Amino acid sequence: MTDIITDPKKIDEILDRGTIIDILPSKKDFRDKLLSGQKLKFYIGFDATAPTLHLSHAKNFMLMEKIRRLGHEVIILFGDFTARIGDPSDKTSARHKLSREQVIENAGKWKELIEPLLNFEDQVNPAKIMYNNDWLAKLTMEEIIDLASNFTVQQMIERDMFQKRLKEKNPIYLNEFLYPLMQGYDSVAMDVDVEVCGSDQIFNALAGRTLMKKLKNKEKFVVAVTLMENPKTGELMSKSRGTGVFLGTSANEMFGQVMAQPDEMIEILFVNNTLLSLDEIKEIMKSENPKDAKLRLAFEIVKIFYGKKDAINAQEYFKQIFSKKEFSEAEINEIELTAGEYALKDLLVELKLASSKSEGTRLAEQKAVEINGDLKTDPIEKIKIAGGEIVKVGKYRLAKIKIK
Repeated sequence: MTDIITDPKKIDEILDRGTIIDILPSKKDFRDKLLSGQKLKFYIGFDATAPTLHLSHAKNFMLMEKIRRLGHEVIILFGDFTARIGDPSDKTSARHKLSREQVIENAGKWKELIEPLLNFEDQVNPAKIMYNNDWLAKLTMEEIIDLASNFTVQQMIERDMFQKRLKEKNPIYLNEFLYPLMQGYDSVAMDVDVEVCGSDQIFNALAGRTLMKKLKNKEKFVVAVTLMENPKTGELMSKSRGTGVFLGTSANEMFGQVMAQPDEMIEILFVNNTLLSLDEIKEIMKSENPKDAKLRLAFEIVKIFYGKKDAINAQEYFKQIFSKKEFSEAEINEIELTAGEYALKDLLVELKLASSKSEGTRLAEQKAVEINGDLKTDPIEKIKIAGGEIVKVGKYRLAKIKIK
């Protein structure tokens, strides 16, 4: 049996770090529950609508790992059923529905990406993965109607995105009312004590809290986490737009993408995506040159995913690229592109590093092209662009990509 850690210092390090922005019904009640020594069942759910993940996702898994290390049960729930309904959160129109096969395939890729962050192999208390099709697909029409009787149309229509659609005279589909109902039932089916969610999912999480009270006479805590919004622009990292720092890239690519983040994101990324203490972060942020803080940030993030050795190498590569001694003749142009995937030969043309696709093909085949230090030889290889990539052709032609 797993021992539950009730050290107030360790608990407060999690609660006060800044990743958690709200706790319902209250932070005090939740803290008291953690101090009680009772083993709690936590879950966080995702509709794996794309095979990609970025650092805003990563911070959620890092938080769940901290909770798991306190001795609590942690579940990662993939919505292979709910993804086919389509959650309207933060949308002004209905979301495109996926097949179950697509969601399961994406979820498999997610697990590979998050293995450096969350321990699924622990012999005593491993993190678990579950799929909500296992219970939602078995609900009868009678059961669904019975669940729906716990909510009113007025409650559902209060969602801010629905209000926006009504104002703009955009349609709201009946199936979208079912989404919070189904997500709410996830809590009942797994009999959880705590749901962790993004601030855009609080409405759905509270639906689960309602059902837990009515069907199981049990309190469920809702722990809302930040979405890591840029404080100046309000922009979020996005799977659909391809913007942010993405997992699954090479160490050099990740390092470059972190360095490409705006200065106002430095402290936010330190707090949410590194293992440094808040005191250490405070000292680093005193640096007069934001680039120095950003170099440390990129190093710490890459170290989590690839280890210290690769982080050192990625840092040295980045410094070399921008070293006047090494590249005094180089002209490093920053070029704006739309996020997405480009065939290598097309990318070279877009960056003006090749005059034509045929020249791009030749350069690749001659082993003259590197992206963030990785040699690229296949001219039709699809290159995912998210910003911050450094493309090098030969010794002295370089371009740094910035997302439009």
